[in-house]
Amino acid sequence: MNRLNKFIVIAFSVMVLSSCTDDWLKPKPLSFYAPENTLTDADGMRAALATCEKNLRDEYYGDGPAIITECIFSEVAVEGTTQKTTVAQDLNSVIKPDKELNSPNANRIGWYWVSGYDDIRYANTVISRIDDAKYSSETERNEILGSAYFFRSNVYYRLINQFGDVPFLLKEITEAKLDFYTTKREVILKKIIEDMEFACQWVPKQVDRGKVSRAACWHLLTKLYLAAGMFDKAIEAATQVIDDPQYALMTERFGVDKADLTKNVVWDLHRPENKALPENKETILLVLDRYQIQGNANEGTRIMRNTVPYYGNTNDPILTPDGKKGITDKKDTEGTVEISLVKKYGRGIGRCRGTSYATKRIWDDPNDLRHAKGNWVEMEDLVYNNPSLKGKNKYYGKNIQLYDEKGNLLCPDTIRSWYGWPHYKLFIPDPQRAEQPEGGHSDWYIFRLAETYLLRAEAYVWKGDAVSLQKAADDVNKVRNRAGAGNLQASDMNIGTILDERARELYYEEPRKTELTRISYIFAQTGIPSYTGKIYSMDNFSEVNFFYDRIMETTDFYNKGVTTVAGVTYTMSPYHVLWPIPANAIRSNTKGHINQNKGYSGSETNIPPLETIEE
Repeated sequence: MNRLNKFIVIAFSVMVLSSCTDDWLKPKPLSFYAPENTLTDADGMRAALATCEKNLRDEYYGDGPAIITECIFSEVAVEGTTQKTTVAQDLNSVIKPDKELNSPNANRIGWYWVSGYDDIRYANTVISRIDDAKYSSETERNEILGSAYFFRSNVYYRLINQFGDVPFLLKEITEAKLDFYTTKREVILKKIIEDMEFACQWVPKQVDRGKVSRAACWHLLTKLYLAAGMFDKAIEAATQVIDDPQYALMTERFGVDKADLTKNVVWDLHRPENKALPENKETILLVLDRYQIQGNANEGTRIMRNTVPYYGNTNDPILTPDGKKGITDKKDTEGTVEISLVKKYGRGIGRCRGTSYATKRIWDDPNDLRHAKGNWVEMEDLVYNNPSLKGKNKYYGKNIQLYDEKGNLLCPDTIRSWYGWPHYKLFIPDPQRAEQPEGGHSDWYIFRLAETYLLRAEAYVWKGDAVSLQKAADDVNKVRNRAGAGNLQASDMNIGTILDERARELYYEEPRKTELTRISYIFAQTGIPSYTGKIYSMDNFSEVNFFYDRIMETTDFYNKGVTTVAGVTYTMSPYHVLWPIPANAIRSNTKGHINQNKGYSGSETNIPPLETIEE
């Protein structure tokens, strides 16, 4: 790229990055770097789409990232910050349209709304102006259009499974517009399926790491077909990826730690240095995150801070059996911390707290490398390391324990400070905070082939006949066998089994709430009985749904009377299957009408959503 084009990329990025405000759909003033001055050729168009790539990345990075909200609105995790009353624990009280919906100290529902429509705006600018630029060929034009369709469709896939019916924008907004209307979810789904069918024909197969490939388009289209109940089509789309020789599950050792015989392929798969390697054939789509590159030098993943237990809890410390403070997570600045747990495991604050479902109950095979010692850490693997114990207390250097000999609890806050975690996935070296690492820079998977297999398996399960259930088992076993786990049988296959395997394989990767709600819609729209025998309907979707029943079936927190040290009790209701539309988005839309989801204040004024697309 020549110097002028590099300048255009930088200038356009500055322009769009400065526009992420609460004014979720207001057009921005034109300037020298306005679209008509930058989107004149393929390089300019690709620069615009680079902003969509950045937003794809931002879901997973920094302190309290949005992906945590996806996790805690599911059965795999809860919000573990027990010293605050504002976080998403008592969902019945704090998840409301006019409450704080975009803060690490609350939740990131609002982030998905604002960043989603920002991404749609950027993609629509490219789509609307696609024929205003010059290209080397029609193929180049269609490649760029297909990529723009991918970003727009991916956002809408998320929005319609987070919020349900939402405003549907197909064109660039160039002037003030305050008359948006809600469009029916099924109408949006139909259109983005059409767009992705186009993208799958034109987006290149071979792309640089971090770019959208044809396989990524097929992978997304698989999800869209599933959401539409088009199960045979979903199988065909997933097969396009699975049968492509460019992709394969990683079953042999590779990458930076290949020579370390204490490690294994599951460890290799999630090393920061390995995710973008050409030899990693499991990668379909990832986002790039490197130290001092892409303007993110001071953040990184901070994944250990967000997900690892707060074992160094200073308010409610873990005690030795004789009642002494047993653990520290402090920096070893003067050589006083002889046994550094933070260097080995990172410093966590227990914000994204894995449930017993995710950390214990789903692990059905002792040979599963994803839950094996070294890859997985239990609290009992830690040792008492408080320097004040050294030479004075017999428990120093010994493994910590939850109870003393009389059965007294030694960890006052087991919500935040006592649970197991997938060390192989969550341990990211952090040279910026070497003495107290919180999670450094790392590329992160958005789509990888293991999920493609599980999506195809899900489609086979929905079909439900004996042949399909055997094929579902075959696909699930591909993923299990790579991790050393034994085979499941066709008779084991149901949607619960698929969700269990997704939880084992895709923790903190998949948007779990999105997928649970998508599955809940399928149950309600098709009338297919769930594995419990229960049948659902769209007639009362916000009152009775699989999403809520699944979480109540597996939870050890919500609606069980579990209360934090701050006095907050975990609650959830069926209407949480859909998130609230932020109140400011509805209020500012003075000449139109955006519906609120049932269960939330404002839904009483809803009108029928649009059932046609306004081109």
